[in-house]
Amino acid sequence: MKRSRLGSLDVTSIGLGSAPLGGLFTPVSDADAEATIERAWSLGVRFFDTAPLYGFGLAERRLGAFLRQQPRESYVISTKVGRLLRVPGGPAAEDDHYKSGQRERPVFDFSYEGVLRSVEESLSRLGLDRVDVLLVHDPDDHYDAAVAGAFRALERLRADGTVKAIGAGMNQSEMLVRFAETVPVDCFLLAGRYTLLDQGALDALFPVCQSKNIGILLGGIYNSGILANPHTGAKFNYQDADAALVARALELDGLCRKHGTELKAAALQFCMVHPAVTVAVMGARNAGEVADNIAMSETAVPQAFWQELRARKLVDARAPLPGGA
Repeated sequence: MKRSRLGSLDVTSIGLGSAPLGGLFTPVSDADAEATIERAWSLGVRFFDTAPLYGFGLAERRLGAFLRQQPRESYVISTKVGRLLRVPGGPAAEDDHYKSGQRERPVFDFSYEGVLRSVEESLSRLGLDRVDVLLVHDPDDHYDAAVAGAFRALERLRADGTVKAIGAGMNQSEMLVRFAETVPVDCFLLAGRYTLLDQGALDALFPVCQSKNIGILLGGIYNSGILANPHTGAKFNYQDADAALVARALELDGLCRKHGTELKAAALQFCMVHPAVTVAVMGARNAGEVADNIAMSETAVPQAFWQELRARKLVDARAPLPGGA
């Protein structure tokens, strides 16, 4: 598998995202979670992303159970800060997104002390002595607290060698641009904002990241599923997609079929060819999905497809395409 540099870290071009292993939308068994991580490892994946939010600690526990059996220098792991997991005073209602069966629920805390607690608690769940990358998670309504508290803590942890890289993980690019201009970050995890359906990152984020050598960990490449299986009721950005988005996804799927290729292959390879993208972080909930993701990165997509995609103006004219189409 192709490898890249993320600051001082050597990373694989495809990483395993663990939100599905935390029961995103539907539960995942312990056996399926273990098989998913094992298959990713066997296929050469050595970058793993997780967060306290994913299954309210379940994804970290499952990922750590596998990784702590591997040589520590053989992989790179990222987790996130900004949410502490706490047991609510009363009964915990079922979450709209995570079907994990965990009693704890996330509580926002972007303070300096809260971040240090979050790191300690993540390491305990993972069963590891350190992580490599720390990201401030979804500070959409907490910009000032993130800059004054969370990033100050992350800078300290990077300075003392506890972590190698710091940044933020978000589903929007606008605030990431602000962070890039004010905080000495190494990378961002951008989810869903550079895909075949949404190229908003081209406006400002990718240019500033390239100018400052900030790596992009790209998640949400299938936009929560619509680019994997477009149909009425498909998810986009974790919600039911509207009719216009479904129509666009179906048009892209039809174009793929016309050229004898698969939408998932086109979606993944479109993202990976941009020079700002360091790692494509692909979620999976079973071993078959992992294998399929890897296969999609290697499936031949005819140059004629990319040429027609460009000619029909189905993507931003600034977006690079494989083969220079």
